[in-house]
Amino acid sequence: MTRAAHIGVIGAGECSQELYALARELGHGIGRNRWVLFCGGLGGIMEAAAEGCYREGGMTVGLLPGNDKDAANPFIRLPIPTGLGEGRNLLVVRASDMVVALSGGYGTLSEIGLALRIGKPVVGLKTWPGIDGIEYVETAEQAIGVVEKHIQRIIESMEEDNGETR
Repeated sequence: MTRAAHIGVIGAGECSQELYALARELGHGIGRNRWVLFCGGLGGIMEAAAEGCYREGGMTVGLLPGNDKDAANPFIRLPIPTGLGEGRNLLVVRASDMVVALSGGYGTLSEIGLALRIGKPVVGLKTWPGIDGIEYVETAEQAIGVVEKHIQRIIESMEEDNGETR
């Protein structure tokens, strides 16, 4: 039995309505595919993606910067208070099989850098331009398509490592 893919969604804690809608659409795709959504658990992009996934019945995990699990947005099914502040960015990246960056500031940039440094695939949607290693897309639907492609490769690699064949 193959475990569900862990998809990190990284982005700003505050965002426009347009970006909120885009992140929610991304979350819907994650939930529909029964992947697990990992994020920082707070507002903005994180809340919107979690909402979309949650409304599809998906699992949402919030790795919170503080010590209070009640600080999580209402769409986080499993809030994990880390007490690490911005250091929790490393946990979001490490817990994810790959990440989708949507908009974002320096915190998002740090997560992008960490993911690329350790060889995790990064999909970019209206985020930091011109970074080598990011697979840029224009829509949430395209982002889900790229995630599907990468997750299939990851699953095949895991099956090979375990000696399984199809």
